Amino acid sequence: MIKKILRSRLLLNSEPSHSVISAAFIITIAGLASRILGLVRDRFLASTFGAGDTLDIYYAAFRIPDLIYNFLILGALSAAFIPVFTGLISKKKDKEAWDAANGVMNLAIALVIALSLIFCLFAPYLMKIITPGFPVEKMDQVVLFTRIMFLSPVFLGISGIFGGVLTSFKRFMIYSLAPVLYNLGIIFGVVFFVKLWGPIGLAWGVVLGAFLHMLIQYPAARNLGFRHRFAFREYFINKDIRHIFKLMIPRMMGIAVSQANLFIITIFASTLIAGSLSIFNFAQNLQSVPLGIFGVSFSIAAFPTLSALWATNDKKKFAKTFAETFCQIMFFVIPLSIFILLLRAQIVRVTLGAGKFDWEDTILTYECLKYFTLSLFAQSVVPLLTRSFYAIHNTRTPFYIAIFSEIINIIAVLLLIGKYEIQGLAMAFSLTSLIQMFLLFIALRSKFDDLGDKKIVKSIGQIAFSAIFSGIGVQISKYIVASFVDMDTFLGVFAQLAISGAIGIFIFLALCHFLRLEEYLEFKKSLTKKIFKDKKAITENTGEVSGV
Repeated sequence: MIKKILRSRLLLNSEPSHSVISAAFIITIAGLASRILGLVRDRFLASTFGAGDTLDIYYAAFRIPDLIYNFLILGALSAAFIPVFTGLISKKKDKEAWDAANGVMNLAIALVIALSLIFCLFAPYLMKIITPGFPVEKMDQVVLFTRIMFLSPVFLGISGIFGGVLTSFKRFMIYSLAPVLYNLGIIFGVVFFVKLWGPIGLAWGVVLGAFLHMLIQYPAARNLGFRHRFAFREYFINKDIRHIFKLMIPRMMGIAVSQANLFIITIFASTLIAGSLSIFNFAQNLQSVPLGIFGVSFSIAAFPTLSALWATNDKKKFAKTFAETFCQIMFFVIPLSIFILLLRAQIVRVTLGAGKFDWEDTILTYECLKYFTLSLFAQSVVPLLTRSFYAIHNTRTPFYIAIFSEIINIIAVLLLIGKYEIQGLAMAFSLTSLIQMFLLFIALRSKFDDLGDKKIVKSIGQIAFSAIFSGIGVQISKYIVASFVDMDTFLGVFAQLAISGAIGIFIFLALCHFLRLEEYLEFKKSLTKKIFKDKKAITENTGEVSGV
């Protein structure tokens, strides 16, 4: 049965997406499924354990395995592998491209396994550094969770190479479905493994999710031409592989700085009351839904196009594609930021408010969510900005900016945590994101005569105008609905959230239609085409690594 599914025409023989908006639309739909499952996952976690010791252990155990995966695969290889692989494919150098894919996979997986074994051995000492505030019993549990989770970077590492191949060929569906399988694995762990083995079942659920993430992408990558073989010696003299690893080095340093931010959060959160790390992660996961669906989806869709345009030295079209993608992200994220800010209490109560997740947990979560939302627009365009640098084979600038931003983050945490506790961590995170975005944009702008400046300013002005007025509509309707429903029940809170949100969306789209906003018209055109005209496009391959 599984073999038939993996060999189905949908997974193997779909057509590539030929435009950024078309690709992003499909990625968004698949990404939406992944994010919804992510919210379901968090609801299971919150209702089963509440914001307490078990989930603190669970989230802390992610830190080192995630570091290995992000350090070597997700960021580093995507920054270096995809531009080089795409360049070779666009120049019809298929053999060289597949040799590079094989070499990078073998060398990267060897490094992942080696690092996982080393960190697994020294996990007790490392976790004392990362979670200094955990008591002895809690520390023993986090070490056990961490050691089991070290299996996940191996599966995700292989999956990351497959994902790079699919992205380069603009086959996005499987790439997007992989995180869906990842979340299903975690949910399976919460529902079934926890009943069998206790809390440690959470860790095994993560491993299952990582395995499924890899499994779903292999048939499509093989169908495109990938054939794995071992030949380590020749890879060290392959100029394309050397170029990829040369590009990886500064990006790896940038990832290290980015991961340092998560380590700092974990270190300080471990010194606060039990459940603080869980609260931070729940709030961050909620705000990452629009971030992943729109910010990451559009940047993933644009990346191979930007890489190909730079490879053919078409700087004018590169700038045009960047500006259009930047504005399209803002079209979705700016109004959603306002809606989330105004409806954050309702969102938290509907999404997480069940079982052991009590009212105090709800208040702390939606207060953290408030500060995350203030920088959501910045977080959403950072993936596009960094990928734009990677597309022009510049991984140094994002690294230097990441270092500076992290210094600001550490200073902000030290200044804010004493007074604001867990909310101080969210404040520092948002401040860092804002600074990083502005610095990246200024640095990228300096490399072009025109980066679509007039279009960006005009579109953002119109989007902000429409979003502010739609926010006023949300706020008014929120109080009107509250007078007709019982706000002490789930259905009452859900009705307030759904009706107020729908009114806000209607007002925003109506204003965009009245203003003839270009991003609105493009979105409407793409949506109409996908649903009513382009039957072939419905089976396109789409994907998204984010959400892992």
